[in-house]
Amino acid sequence: MLKFFKKIGSKLKKFYSENPMILAFVGISVINGFLLRVFTVKFAYNQVKPLMADIAATLLMAAFAFCFKTLKGRFRYLMTVNVINTILVAGNSIYYSNYKSFLSFSLLSTGSQLPGVMDAVIKNIMEPKDLLFLWSIPALAVTYHFCKKKTRTYENQNKQKQKRSRNFGFTAACGLVLLGIFAATLSGTDYSRLRKQWNREYVLGTFGMYTYQTSDAISSAYSKINMMFGYEEKKEAFTEFYDEKDELTEEVAPEKKNDYTGIFEGKNVIVIHCESMQQFCMDTYINGEELTPNLNKLAREGLYFSNFYAQESVGTSSDSEFTFATSLMPASSGTVAINYWDRDYTTIQKMLKEKGYYIYSMHGNNGSYWNRLNLHSSLGYDKFYNYSEDFIIDETIGLGLSDKSFFRQAVPKVKAINEENKNWYGAFLMLTNHTPFTDIERVSDLDVTFRYKRFNSDTGLYEDVSAPFLQGTKLGSYFKSVHYADEALGQFLTDLDSEGLLDNTVFVLYGDHDAKIKPAEYERYLNYDPFTDTVLTEEDAGYIPVDDFYYNINRKTPFIIWSKGGEYEPKEITQVMGMYDVQPTLGNMLGFENKYALGHDIFSFTEDAENAVIFPNGNFITDTVYYDCQKGTYFDLTDYKNVMISVSCNQVYKDTPNPIFNENTHGLFKFDEDEIYCANSCEARVNDGIVDDDYIQSYAGYADEIIDISNAIIFYDMINKTEQGFENSVDAQRDADSKAELFMPPMPGRRRTQIVA
Repeated sequence: MLKFFKKIGSKLKKFYSENPMILAFVGISVINGFLLRVFTVKFAYNQVKPLMADIAATLLMAAFAFCFKTLKGRFRYLMTVNVINTILVAGNSIYYSNYKSFLSFSLLSTGSQLPGVMDAVIKNIMEPKDLLFLWSIPALAVTYHFCKKKTRTYENQNKQKQKRSRNFGFTAACGLVLLGIFAATLSGTDYSRLRKQWNREYVLGTFGMYTYQTSDAISSAYSKINMMFGYEEKKEAFTEFYDEKDELTEEVAPEKKNDYTGIFEGKNVIVIHCESMQQFCMDTYINGEELTPNLNKLAREGLYFSNFYAQESVGTSSDSEFTFATSLMPASSGTVAINYWDRDYTTIQKMLKEKGYYIYSMHGNNGSYWNRLNLHSSLGYDKFYNYSEDFIIDETIGLGLSDKSFFRQAVPKVKAINEENKNWYGAFLMLTNHTPFTDIERVSDLDVTFRYKRFNSDTGLYEDVSAPFLQGTKLGSYFKSVHYADEALGQFLTDLDSEGLLDNTVFVLYGDHDAKIKPAEYERYLNYDPFTDTVLTEEDAGYIPVDDFYYNINRKTPFIIWSKGGEYEPKEITQVMGMYDVQPTLGNMLGFENKYALGHDIFSFTEDAENAVIFPNGNFITDTVYYDCQKGTYFDLTDYKNVMISVSCNQVYKDTPNPIFNENTHGLFKFDEDEIYCANSCEARVNDGIVDDDYIQSYAGYADEIIDISNAIIFYDMINKTEQGFENSVDAQRDADSKAELFMPPMPGRRRTQIVA
């Protein structure tokens, strides 16, 4: 046996000494794949498995180089593949920075949206590390240069061909053997996740970059083919899904009506799509002043949902518009705005139109961005007022017309619409508060330094000191942009009120998604010491890391329903809620119902029932835990208060702004470990036994179902194609006046369905 392995080793050594370019290509590709994992998923997964997979995949790629007769031809082939691989690893690194996921070939159709946000990509998303992958191109070129100097003599063309054939077979065989060994290490869960491609972080972390990308290409092609042939299978699942509604609904929401049923019927509706607004901003103070005083006023006077998540995917703003309107999830393959806008969806806009409402939208960007001219028509809008077609572009900030100018010009349009229509629904899409936020610096006067007083022994006086804090940082620019957006909203409300346009109107505001601020920015925010103008590092006792749980839990956005009419008592609703819950919640208030809604009227839950917010990647959050299906871990939310509003210097001193420096107190700021938010405390909340495995499996299975059924509706135009059959199989089973939601989350402790990995 030892002789056998020595013989194999000798052949391998000889082969690669004769073909160093093949070895260089494999080595370069494997190193880049490893670097990608280091920069993204880090070491959260087994490192041997993806390494084997990457070597096997690149050996198979390299084998085809021997189809070319000359060294030059083989170099051209390997360089072409190398450039493609480099683009993929760099692209995945950049993409992960923004979406915590990886590229898919199904997203090629969204490439048309990239030019509009290229400035944001370069300034806010790309990092120097993303350029590191480019080393592979000159490395392979240098290898080729040295290979050219070697002399190669072949007796004749037949022997050349035979040798190339042997080399092809040997390289491919090595790749296949290694691939077989790798395959033997995989579990059923691994194969299931590879096939579904929802859990992309897990797939890349386990299978390596090249296997993931190959599988994704096959999956993307298969989904297109399957859309032509898989309708009957999905229709059966669709019908079964909704037929299960009655038993589950009665357990969680037995009451058909609640205190909010019909309270806004007959009122006009203003919806504010608040660009990149995160909820923690509403609890943020800068030198003792509220960052968002107008949003906070609306929250105090309205129904404020402080535990709300947007559920968007790669379609970002357009995904939120879609989910808000339809109570469906974003598409798992491609985006609705680009790929599936022409389906027949049941939307808020269409249901209000049936009640006699005039439906319109306004935006300070081009109508072609995210295909909104088509998307808005499909959702049921009568008119889309946009950019230069309907507005005077007198002030631009960032991507288009400034919010203040946009709202100022919108008021007379709303007044004209109000005069011509008994009832109307208007959606206003804000724009200025869009990444990269840097353009706001030229118009904002918000001070994001930290001010305090310090005694000067030379003068005997206390002097004002201004520590830089957030000045010149991306988070600082974001706070300035948020403050500007809040000012614009405040002026818009004042102008509408002065025209009497709020008297018979319900005002609805939602944040469309988080700001895509990187964890490193938050770590600086949490660990900054203004009294020494320093930032703690990992070696310091008081350092607070921003792990995936701290980061993702902070991604919640505001959702507020407000009216002047006094139809409700102001209230903060802390129960977890998602964008897909908006349509049924508003429907209960405005008097319409969508039997295909995947979300729920948030006021229909009994006190002991939990809602669940499902994210497009399969993660979910309840009032008890946040579950990361990528890593199979959960975070205990019991008594957890968002770290972003708890430990930064501006928050600690929000009630005592401009403090007088005292060496004994302020001199020790950030000196000791914060027992509540340190790394150990965070880790102690992970998989701590607050819930059992049945709880996780039940909700994970529910998440799987929700995503699958939503995709079926989107991909196959299921509502339009099965409406008659649905009426016969589902509506006949219930009272026509029932306001019950169709599908509720599983009861705590009840295992509704077996988890599907």
